[in-house]
Amino acid sequence: MKSNAAVAFRPHEEMQIREIDVAAPQEGEVVVQIKATGLCHSDLHALEGTLKFAVGFPGIPGHEGAGVVVDVGPGVTSLKPGDHVVPFPAECRQCDLCLSGKTGLCEKAFGDWLATSRLFVDGQQAYPFQGLGTFSEYTVVREICLAKVREDAPFDQLSYLGCGVATGLGSALFVAKVTPGSSAIIFGMGGIGLNIVQGARFAGATQIVAVDTNPQKESMARKMGATDFVNPKDHDDLVGHLREITRGGGDFTFEAVGNVNLMRQTLDCAKIGWGICTIVGISPDGELLKVLPLDVIVGRKLQGSAMGGVKGRTMIPRLADWMVEGKIDVGSLITAHLPLERINEGYDMMRRGEGIRTVVTFP
Repeated sequence: MKSNAAVAFRPHEEMQIREIDVAAPQEGEVVVQIKATGLCHSDLHALEGTLKFAVGFPGIPGHEGAGVVVDVGPGVTSLKPGDHVVPFPAECRQCDLCLSGKTGLCEKAFGDWLATSRLFVDGQQAYPFQGLGTFSEYTVVREICLAKVREDAPFDQLSYLGCGVATGLGSALFVAKVTPGSSAIIFGMGGIGLNIVQGARFAGATQIVAVDTNPQKESMARKMGATDFVNPKDHDDLVGHLREITRGGGDFTFEAVGNVNLMRQTLDCAKIGWGICTIVGISPDGELLKVLPLDVIVGRKLQGSAMGGVKGRTMIPRLADWMVEGKIDVGSLITAHLPLERINEGYDMMRRGEGIRTVVTFP
């Protein structure tokens, strides 16, 4: 099968739009026709060489997508051609992690796909980023990495569920477990941070403080549920100001940027005694977060959130239901649509801080 795709031949270079070859699915694999794919910051980090995890070159970036099953390999039992699906990190439902009920992680999330990619460019194997490769009109994904969803949900919004929405909402609802009547402080009003705000509102937090250096983000933050907006540029002592307006610190604090200095401030803003600081942003490879023991001895808790603790095959369909039923707002956060040929423009927009989420749609 032939497919148009955005190919990353090496870091620090623009992607090229090329026709690639897609081999037939093997045991436990599924061919998906991607209808829409979101531009996520994680792929930009990989393209810029600061995130090497689960990435190979030449590669097919993209992990935030939605599409339709067109073929299945031997042994596939949960999906059939015509099903609408959202790619997501694996949920095998057999390993200790999946069966524990304590995490959204799966031991098979990082399988052998780097050695068994079914995507080829100029006769050379091309590696789908994170085993998904949604910047291709057709891609081959493991069955355990596909969530079957309702067919009346729009593909562009479904694609956003595959990372930004799931990670943000899940960090608030399933990892931090924000409680009714609590206060929350969120650093970074990007595609994930705004969904943390939305998740805190959904959970019933009564004070939600959005923190960002871009004043243009305030209106969307408030639309998602923020009660306060703080621009760090307006305060010499940002941590002191945040502690003051939350009467001692947030019950729940979140970092959604990927900056270790902000992570430290996010911990400092958590309330002494019980404040929970959740790190969501991914920092560049090799950077360390310095934490004083006293910061946790006094009762603050520090934790991380991978993909919002969401189990893809089990929980993505629930998020799709919430979206269609109007319980969460996904459409307002999609601020641009582009064809595949203009995908590099989308990342230029991201570098300039324009919009929230750009989605590439296929014919």
